[in-house]
Amino acid sequence: MESRPKKLHLFLLLLLLTSLYCLSSSAAAITLQSSFPQEALPTKSGYLTVNSTTGSAIFYTYYEAQKPRTPLSETPILIWLQGGPGCSSMLGNFYELGPWRVSSSHGQNVEHLSLERNPGSWNRIFGLLFLDNPIGTGFSVASSPEEIPTNQHDVAKHLFIATRKFVALDSLFENRPIYLTGESYAGKYVPAFGYYTLKKNKGLPKSRRLNLAGVAIGNGLTDPEAQVGTHAVSAYYSGLINEKQKTQLETLQKEAIILTRNGNWSEATSARSRVLGTLSNMTGLATLYDFRRLQPYEDELVAKFLSNVEIKRALKARESIVFDVCSDLVGKVLHEDVMKSVRYMVEFLVKNTKVLLYQGQCDLRDGVVSTEAWIKKMKWERIGKFLEAERIVWRVNDELAGYMQKWETLTHVVVMNAGHLVPTDQAVNSQAMIEDWVLENGLFSTGQIKKKPSDIGKSL
Repeated sequence: MESRPKKLHLFLLLLLLTSLYCLSSSAAAITLQSSFPQEALPTKSGYLTVNSTTGSAIFYTYYEAQKPRTPLSETPILIWLQGGPGCSSMLGNFYELGPWRVSSSHGQNVEHLSLERNPGSWNRIFGLLFLDNPIGTGFSVASSPEEIPTNQHDVAKHLFIATRKFVALDSLFENRPIYLTGESYAGKYVPAFGYYTLKKNKGLPKSRRLNLAGVAIGNGLTDPEAQVGTHAVSAYYSGLINEKQKTQLETLQKEAIILTRNGNWSEATSARSRVLGTLSNMTGLATLYDFRRLQPYEDELVAKFLSNVEIKRALKARESIVFDVCSDLVGKVLHEDVMKSVRYMVEFLVKNTKVLLYQGQCDLRDGVVSTEAWIKKMKWERIGKFLEAERIVWRVNDELAGYMQKWETLTHVVVMNAGHLVPTDQAVNSQAMIEDWVLENGLFSTGQIKKKPSDIGKSL
């Protein structure tokens, strides 16, 4: 009778030891190949306080231009905002457009993470500032959940305060042109920040203004009502669903649109999620972010990399923060904001500065058809001219890179062979795009495209 409890205790002990061994092995299965390379360190990094009373702050990393073409006091600065809502701009930094990218290799059942140079970094000739936005995202600090912004006005207010403090860090930053860039849910952040900045600047002395020179939105969610109505058509004409499925999806889309028009914001957001979930189930795709991919984007590499205490220390991030690529908390706080449009902000911006809208050809969430749907609805006196402008072939290094349409201050680019994360998929081409747009080179020069594609081909 006594032998059974002894055997049971022995079995439980062995089970416990096995579990501990597995846990320790799992923890050791990811290693950093080397310490953070000195040359990969940001020029500046740390925290920009947005509320001095509570201590809430936005985390930033800044990389100075590698090969500036002008004195640094005149060199443009790009600000990058990730989407989500609640996804860290460290994804953009270490997986998309920063000077170094996290890469993974395997050997002896161990995953090795290391940094590799990015040939398409956006800081080749510009300064590049990554902001973890809103507070509570990535390494940024929110003193309490209640302080996390619930709307785009408050998001923009924090971004303005943080950027002003960043500019004050160095006299070389004071008068440099600033371009706001970002993707996905930053299709709201970027217009909101730009709109707030131009409005705020009017009431400030010149020394306290931000020198906003333009905004660029990649695969953005900007006018959700118009965009949610395009998924069925986009998937159908891509050959991914049949007519019956298209009709089913259109029914779900109408529900989301009606809820949006009625101002039932939380329900409308949930209805949009049902549209995307249904589309995902219908197609069986690995990800709607890029219909070509057999596996989703490997953004977990960034989370693994930034979970290391030494890396946090090198970046001057708070070591106590458990890094997540995307914050569920911030996503919940902004749940009711998702279906609210900021198209009117883009309409204001295109009249007062220049705007670039770009999409990866293979994105099924916030792709080409989705963006064109709301562009057509813009209230801008030049929108008719833009819609009539020629859509021309865009080449980089004599190879097809995509297509571009432009009229005066509005430029639209379709990036070939790219999904939702355009800089990840087309590093060099995205670099060429942002540089030529900022500097107004080649096809991106000031003015409008009037020539037919055949004529343009002869003139190049």
